[in-house]
This record gives sequence, structure tokens and C-alpha cells, in this order.
Amino acid sequence: MRENSLPNLPYLPVTAGDQEQMLKEIGVESVEDLFADIPESLRQKASLPLPEPLSEPDLIRHIKALAQANRPATGSQGSGSEGLVCFLGAGIYDHYVPATVPYILSRGEFVTAYTPYQAEASQGTLHATFEYQSLICDLTEMEVSNASVYDGASALAEGILMAHHHTNRNRILIPRTLNPFWASVARTYASGLDLEWQEIPFDQKQGTCDLDFIRQHCDDRTACVVVQHPNFFGCLEPVKEIESITHSKGALLIVAFHPISLGLIKPPGALGADIAVAEGQSLGLPMSFGGPLLGIFTCKRDLIRKMPGRLVGATVDARGQRGFVLTLQVREQHIRRERATSNICTNQALCALAAAVYLATLGKDGIRKVATLCAQKAHYLSQQLRNLDLSLRFSAPFFNEFTVDLPCHPDEIHQSLLQQGFLGGLPLNRFYPELPNGWLLAVTEKRTKEEIDRFCEVLGQVINSPSS
Repeated sequence: MRENSLPNLPYLPVTAGDQEQMLKEIGVESVEDLFADIPESLRQKASLPLPEPLSEPDLIRHIKALAQANRPATGSQGSGSEGLVCFLGAGIYDHYVPATVPYILSRGEFVTAYTPYQAEASQGTLHATFEYQSLICDLTEMEVSNASVYDGASALAEGILMAHHHTNRNRILIPRTLNPFWASVARTYASGLDLEWQEIPFDQKQGTCDLDFIRQHCDDRTACVVVQHPNFFGCLEPVKEIESITHSKGALLIVAFHPISLGLIKPPGALGADIAVAEGQSLGLPMSFGGPLLGIFTCKRDLIRKMPGRLVGATVDARGQRGFVLTLQVREQHIRRERATSNICTNQALCALAAAVYLATLGKDGIRKVATLCAQKAHYLSQQLRNLDLSLRFSAPFFNEFTVDLPCHPDEIHQSLLQQGFLGGLPLNRFYPELPNGWLLAVTEKRTKEEIDRFCEVLGQVINSPSS
């Protein structure tokens, strides 16, 4: 928000007298009475080890000192402190955010808008969301996009529930090559339902889903088969083969995709996806310590009645003028709870607007160029690592992310890289014990040749040092 549009907010202290008056209004004797329902055994008895209060100037100095100790990744635009060159991905990526995105988002009519219950008073918000849906459908070649959900993980979870309700089947085939954070959210989301989860193993050489396993376990009890493309290791999955197996058994195919990759690889609609979901952070949102994020959710038209969230549609008013309305509202706050298809998703309107502005700014040619730069630079890094005698863990093609095998555990080199100004990759043994030295690296269009070369130089020195 622009500084000159900030309201003049007063400072409102709560004095002892204020507390006494509030307690009297509530009808209790003390603040402790407000916690009477919490068992004594769970209450903190000791005093918190807090320092003495600071004056306002001292507090500001203290907060500034804490902030200066932070070393943001170079994706944190506008920071005056020394940043880290980021080669970490695994779902959140350091893409460039054009200046048009924060400028539009900071406009008061967008940054303060909430749920557009009254269409006649919310045409701007509804129009922006309609454009977001249209752009996402163009990007994915899917027939319908909702008005977004929380993040990619919840979008996948909603897709799985949607497949379960549509097919009346309980078996879910979910790949081990899926982002493990997403897999955890999906299982938690569906807890309490009678679902049978089957994990698809991966080919240890290719780094992609085991097709024979899918053939053996996808049957008339299967609600859906999930595939991430590119997958968590960065590998491109054989989606068309998986699609053929899935649809031959009457199950739905859910594709989790990387939005930027669609500038180069076939979109989920062209691959036969029934439901396609994604994390939209790469479309104009900074990394911001992992949020807020944007859940992209798309599907085929015949599934629209079971689609979670909301859908903005275009119409014509009594005077023949084009207008926008909430065409589909299947959240529990809009309709009866038992009829709702979701009771947790929301419209991440501001984040969806960022994605719309980003896509409109770049256009098809711009997205293709960004995707090409990501792929070319990632493959350049992989070649430079081969020159250090580091081998790629998997043989399948990749987009902008790939896995390498290190001669030591990644944690042993992490601090050394940080000291040299680099945020390295993700150690995979945290999720995959069978990959003890696996290291997941990501490259975006922001990485320069000089940064990549320097990264490889420092990495080579660290690996070859006696302490490694």
C-alpha cells in the first residue's frame, strides 16, 4: 500500500483499569478465570524468561539488529542486506517478479478487497479473478479453473477428495516421486475417510514412477492415480503411459505440474489429465519464507459440479452490459454444510491476482523464454558438476531441477556454502533414506553464468578439502 494512503491509526494501550473494566463486563474476577477450562497440569507455572522491557528507541535498535542478521535469498527484492545466491527449490523457487506485479497488487482497491459477496459492488475483483481463471486455462489447456485455493498441497488434497467422490472408489495411487510435503498434507486432509493409500515406487535408475506397479495395482477400485510432472527429483514422468493405464480402469488422472515448465513441455490438458493442480508461487510471488502461496486447481468440464472452491463467470445484465458473478459457490459458508464440496479452501484473491498480472505481463512468448532459460541454465549447471566428477542420480530428462550424488552427506558442505554466499540444494535423505547423499538442486532464470561458475568453484573446493 502507498504510504500516503495509510490511515492515521492511534496507539491503543491496555491499562490495568481497562483490564478491570473488561473483566467486569465479561463477568469474571480475574484473567486466570478465563483459562479455567484448561487443566492445571497443562498450564505454565514458571515465569517466562523474558528480558526487561525496552524503551521504544532501544526496541527499534534491537529489532533492526535482528533483521540485519538475516541473509535473504536474492529473490527477496528490495533488501539492503547481503543476500544468498539460491540453488534451493523443492517446491518454492527464486524466479524474477516483474515490477508490474507488486505495483498492481499494492493498489488499494485490490489489497483491501475481500470476498465479493455483492457482485454489483465487486466488479473489479470479480473481473480480475475471471481473467486469472482464463489465463490458467490457457496455460494448462484444461477446461475449467477455480478461483484458487490455499496452496499446491491443498489443491492436490482437494483433487484426491474430488476423485473419490466422483468415482465412489477408495483406492488412491500416489507416487513416491511426489513432493513429500504434499503427500503428507493429502493424507492428513483425507484422514477419517475410508481411503486405501498405495505408494507407487520409483525406478531407481530413471527416477520416475514404476509403470509395472501402476499396471498391477490400478483396478476397478482405484479412484485416481496421482503423478507429479516434473516430479520431486526434477525428472519428467511418462505421463501418457500412466494416463493410458489409468483411464483403461475408469480411474481419474491427477497431474501436479510446475507452471513455468509449461512454457516448454506439454500441458496437463494435452496429456489427458482429468484434474491438474500446481503451486502457483513461481507466477509472480516471492519466496517469502514459504508463503503466502497459491493453489492452482483445474479440471475437465464434466467434473465442475464437484469442484471445490468458487468459480467466477461472465454474464450480461438487464441492459446488455457484460458483468461478472460468482457462478459456483460450493463452500460451506455459502451453502448447506452437507452439500459443500470443501469446507477449508478459500479464494487467495491477491495471490491469484499476482499470477494473472505475471502471466499477462510475460505472455506466451515470455513464459516460453523464462522456461527456456531455466532449462538451459539447469543443464549448464549439471554439465559443470559432471566436470567435478559429480554424477546425476537419475537418467530421466529434467526441466530446471535435478538430483546429484555427493561424495559426502550434503550437511557437511552446507555451512561452507553459506559462508561463501550460496544457499545450496535440499538433502534428500530426510525423505528418502535410500538416497543418503542425494542433493536436489534448482536453477531459475535469475541465476547468471557467473553465479553458476562461482558456485561450482566453491563446491569443488569444499568437496576436495581434507575436512570433507
